[in-house]
Formats: sequence, structure tokens, C-alpha cells
Amino acid sequence: MSTLSHPPTHVVDERPRLSVQLLSREPLVVLAIVVMWLAVAVTAVWGGDIISVSSGGSDSTTLPSVAAVALFAFLGSWAGFKHGFTHPRND
Repeated sequence: MSTLSHPPTHVVDERPRLSVQLLSREPLVVLAIVVMWLAVAVTAVWGGDIISVSSGGSDSTTLPSVAAVALFAFLGSWAGFKHGFTHPRND
């Protein structure tokens, strides 16, 4: 007489823990981008100006410092989106 063995039991996968989900790539990228633009907002309200005076002192140029901070926040956001939300291909 022969017997049939049962198929292997399947272990039910646990849901990923909240701490693992928070430390995944996408939420961290979003957090970094939000902090960058929050820095832009704070600089816009309380930041000073970049003042350039020519060597003779006759010409001066004033530029709000938020312009430089926003430029770097834009570049950081672009790089964050590009590298943070692309997933490697599994060929």
C-alpha cells in the first residue's frame, strides 16, 4: 500500500512592518524633498540678500538669497526624483 504525502504547507507572509515601510526608499526621498522646499520657504521669509558691490563702489547688485537656495532645491529635487523613484530592471 502506498501513501500520498501532503504538499508543503504555505507560510502566510507577514505584512511588512511600519518601520520597514518608513525606511524604504520612496518615503525617504519624499521627506528629503519636502525638507529642501521647507528650507526655501524659510529662506524666503527670513533670509537676507546677496549684495555684490563693484570695486569702485558705484554699482551694486542685490539678489534675494532665496534664489540660490531655490536653485539648489530644484536640482536636489530633480536628482531625488530621478534616483529615488526609478527601480533597477531585472532582466
